[in-house]
Amino acid sequence: MKKISKLLVANRGEIALRVLRSAKEMGIATVAIYSEADRNALHVRYADEAVCVGPPASKDSYLRGDKILEVCRELGVDAIHPGYGFLSENAGFARAVREAGLIFVGPSPEAMEMMGDKLSAKQAVKAYNIPLVPGTDEAISDVPAAKLIAEEVGFPILIKASAGGGGKGMRIVNNTDEFEEQMQLAINEAVSAFGDGAVFIEKFVTGPRHIEIQVLGDEHGNIVHLFERECSIQRRHQKVIEEAPSSVLTPALRAEMGRCAVDVARACNYAGAGTVEFLLDDKHNFYFLEMNTRLQVEHPVTEQITGLDLVKEQIKVAQGEPLAFSQEDLAITGHAIEVRVYAEDPQNNFLPDIGTLTTYVRPQGPGVRVDDGFEQGMDIPIYYDPMIAKLVTFGANRAEAIARMLRAIEEYQITGIETTLGFGAYVLRHPAFVSGNFDTNFIKDHFTPTTLAPTAPDEATAKIAAALGALLLSEKKPKAAVATGESAGTEGSGWRRNRLGVR
Repeated sequence: MKKISKLLVANRGEIALRVLRSAKEMGIATVAIYSEADRNALHVRYADEAVCVGPPASKDSYLRGDKILEVCRELGVDAIHPGYGFLSENAGFARAVREAGLIFVGPSPEAMEMMGDKLSAKQAVKAYNIPLVPGTDEAISDVPAAKLIAEEVGFPILIKASAGGGGKGMRIVNNTDEFEEQMQLAINEAVSAFGDGAVFIEKFVTGPRHIEIQVLGDEHGNIVHLFERECSIQRRHQKVIEEAPSSVLTPALRAEMGRCAVDVARACNYAGAGTVEFLLDDKHNFYFLEMNTRLQVEHPVTEQITGLDLVKEQIKVAQGEPLAFSQEDLAITGHAIEVRVYAEDPQNNFLPDIGTLTTYVRPQGPGVRVDDGFEQGMDIPIYYDPMIAKLVTFGANRAEAIARMLRAIEEYQITGIETTLGFGAYVLRHPAFVSGNFDTNFIKDHFTPTTLAPTAPDEATAKIAAALGALLLSEKKPKAAVATGESAGTEGSGWRRNRLGVR
């Protein structure tokens, strides 16, 4: 076995801090890297050693694989954990780490390359009879030929970048007339985002649910699945709320999807933690989408229902250890929900709202977990993803997990910026979510920017508010204002109060 004695985390923010904590518990020395914008970040202070790798822009710091390897040589590092994002799915970097004689805490470069391209991934899983969305099996650039294929598959169709992710290079086409324009836009966006204009066509599954299966494999051929995560609440094709398990999967469907996920991992000789993503239609037919060859943002909900530490499992696999459990040893306990807390304004199309965390107080109590990388007084940098934290609750069942999440959102105090906390409370109270009858169109079907807007106060309330305002202005020490009213959709959510600093 390859014992890891010093681990460098090639990332920032909450995921860097989360990996560092597990490494510390395993007795592994830690090294953090940071950009000039993150000089005072929590992960920098937490690690045993920390090194600045460049200016704020990612391309000059967190994406500089050469500088990261140089730090490893200088500090005697023997392993690198990439977290998610940045270099986590960069096969070239993983190969360079291996060639430098270091351990990459993740899958092989070959597995990354196979699953990183959606078309090669489709080809790889065909031998295992994995259900695939109808469409093309190879990249296509001939517009007239692509249009004929689209007509054969049947509209609506989806044009997708082969090397894509995060909704980039993806276009929905509803009819023949708009096909050419949308295909060219998808190609242009794919080139801009990934340097690769290859696109392919899939049937657009209307009203789908996004279900993903966590898998874990070792270097000895053992692969298990750790059940599913429901990730259907999304904005701009990116997840904002996740839960485990899904409220719609039967035991039989769960076992079948789990078996397919394990076969996908087997198709690329996968070792480490990975996620196989599926679409589930309204008749509970499921289709393979892609495999993410890294730790997912939403991995905490899987940890809560299985009792496993996925980062520790990643490290053990990277050291050459076999899995300490089989599929039969695993079971679902309870229910977990994650709300991503973004510095975004839901009332302004979820646009980033960068600023200073004037107030920042985390919720506490039974069944509440907060993975973050900030504290009160810190700025949200403009250079990176605007996620502040992952708020996770766990309960004996779904109802308790929802109740705890609503309580935690109420307790979470953040002022100075807009956040998605109010949106999270709105979703968890919505009848569609509570009943489990929702899909990836939740925001389009149920949410508008005015949903979270406060209602206008009546005349009596307005007079009381004015009087209180005058009284407050006359005081030498500022006191909390009184909330005058909220819409029915956010009543009791605390979103408006938390944002304004009103308790």
